Amino acid sequence: MSLRLYNTLTLQVQPFAPDRDNTVRMYTCGPTVYDYAHIGNFRTFVFYDILRRWLQASGFGLNHVMNITDVDDKIIRNATAQGKSISDYSAIYTKAYFEDSALLRLQKPEHVTPATEHIPEMAAAIRKLGELGYTYEGEGSTYFRISKFPEYGKLSHINFSGNRAGARVDVDEYEKDDARDFVLWKAAKENEPYWDTVVGRGRPGWHIECSVMAIEYLGDTLDLHAGGVDLIFPHHENEIAQSESLTHHPFARFWVHSEFLLVDGQKMSKSLGNFHTLRDILDKGFSPESVRYLLASVPYRKALNFTFDGLKSAATAIDRMRNFALRLATEPFDEGQDAALDERAVQATAAFRESMDDDLNTAEALAATFEYVRDVNIAMDRGAFRTGNRERAQEVLNLFDSVFDVLSTGADSNSLADDKIDALIEERKQAKKSRNFSRADEIRALLADAGVILEDTKDGVRWKRK
Repeated sequence: MSLRLYNTLTLQVQPFAPDRDNTVRMYTCGPTVYDYAHIGNFRTFVFYDILRRWLQASGFGLNHVMNITDVDDKIIRNATAQGKSISDYSAIYTKAYFEDSALLRLQKPEHVTPATEHIPEMAAAIRKLGELGYTYEGEGSTYFRISKFPEYGKLSHINFSGNRAGARVDVDEYEKDDARDFVLWKAAKENEPYWDTVVGRGRPGWHIECSVMAIEYLGDTLDLHAGGVDLIFPHHENEIAQSESLTHHPFARFWVHSEFLLVDGQKMSKSLGNFHTLRDILDKGFSPESVRYLLASVPYRKALNFTFDGLKSAATAIDRMRNFALRLATEPFDEGQDAALDERAVQATAAFRESMDDDLNTAEALAATFEYVRDVNIAMDRGAFRTGNRERAQEVLNLFDSVFDVLSTGADSNSLADDKIDALIEERKQAKKSRNFSRADEIRALLADAGVILEDTKDGVRWKRK
């Protein structure tokens, strides 16, 4: 079964493969670096990562471009208020974004493209659009005339036939369904940064940057363009209009969009004040792996309601999987091989792959993995699991972690994380209660090998590292 993705352009789930060279030419909309990204933003960025990883697991190469919007209205406003240049101001939050991304184990795209490093190319594209008759000027700024692009609305599936000709908007963001001519180039204003270019002194609008950088690095037609659903209109609709007017080729074959992260039924956003940054959540004692797991656990086309109870459940699920991985690696099993357990591993792998191929159904992929772990734990408890079954079981875990990437703790590879130590101590306690003293001794020896010393006291077990 091959990979299938929901294409916003066609409103259908379609088989996906790159157009040529077995390499996916993919563009994703990156952060606007005016503040710390909140976890609603990271829901989309984790989706990009899951998509990347499954494309790789499907045998495709990747040429992935992600922009950094480091000039826009909000950045200029905030930088001015703090008396900083926009480059100094945006550098702070660009750095923070990549620090947070590393904590969430997001793979870095092959090309990260800050908008301010491509402004001459944007200006050249705007001039070409003018030569082709798609633009007009107003008060020194340059606008795209959407009436010149009859297919406007084909991505958002909104009928804009009745919009007023000549009405225009020059802000970077505007209301949904407000189909007005959009700004490509903003004339320089007093006390604002500007660039001297072939279309005059000023700065680009938000929409032109993605078109220009995508075409520069990936060619006229992308295999896949991804973003959040909030970008379908106007941003992606505008990208299509200006890109296809420039090249006269389809801009992207597939458009893939992730749904919102919700808080109490509302989109998480800075404007509503209902957001949490990753740093806020880590300060409350949650792990980056728990955040990553929670954000990835619900399929990308379903809205995800954020709660701290959900984070606790994510941590519990990760612990269950890590404990299984530890048991698989360290528990002594009898020699031999159980054919039925090997077949169970093959079934789990197939179910995982079928779920991910089905429009990245992460919930079903997780269910397949946890059902397998439950079955194998039962087999281990009754002594049916053999040393020869380890390899297939490890393959299931490796496939799971190649996508979800939550098994390692980020701690020293030669040491156990605190939560692992506590889990093993609890298992040892239960083993002693059930008079399984050999297992209790095994756990003590395992902890000793990891540099952890146990002390049994009347108040319970205490531990310390050597």
